[in-house]
Amino acid sequence: MSALDFYAHVAVRGEVLGVGLGAGPEAWEAALGATCLDVPGGGLLRRDYGLVEINFSPDRTDPPERQGQMSCFGFGVKIERLLYDRSPSTVPSSLSREYGEFAPRVPFEELRTAILALGHTIELDKYDTSSDMDCYRVSASAARIHVVADPDPYGAGDPDPDGHQAGDVWSLDVW
Repeated sequence: MSALDFYAHVAVRGEVLGVGLGAGPEAWEAALGATCLDVPGGGLLRRDYGLVEINFSPDRTDPPERQGQMSCFGFGVKIERLLYDRSPSTVPSSLSREYGEFAPRVPFEELRTAILALGHTIELDKYDTSSDMDCYRVSASAARIHVVADPDPYGAGDPDPDGHQAGDVWSLDVW
């Protein structure tokens, strides 16, 4: 298994190590470990594992015995963080054990090929695309893939040759 396999799995299945939307913080902790940053606010909880960031809210539709417990309403795989934060804690150790080394850049065409090989299609989401970032939807999935369209959208100068390039995957979001 490779990091590319991980990204394709998230895009197609909408889960990380068997945990996804609707799961509580304890299930995510069992999958990714206890080393994270919790950011509560406004009745919500954002849990940051570096590469993976999860958003929780109280589930108001739960039966009375679960009232007040939190559940995941969305999460993201923040690939852009790998380019500038190479500390070992950026990728949870459970993901490194399962998928190996995570490269700092992921070409969208490689991810597209992996997703197509899993029997899914990808289409441009014209409503979430901007001048600097393209957004793609994966068929039969809640995933969105954000891809760098213009690494210098404001014309500030030559793009950083060691930075993100057009065609790099920025992030995967599942909502």
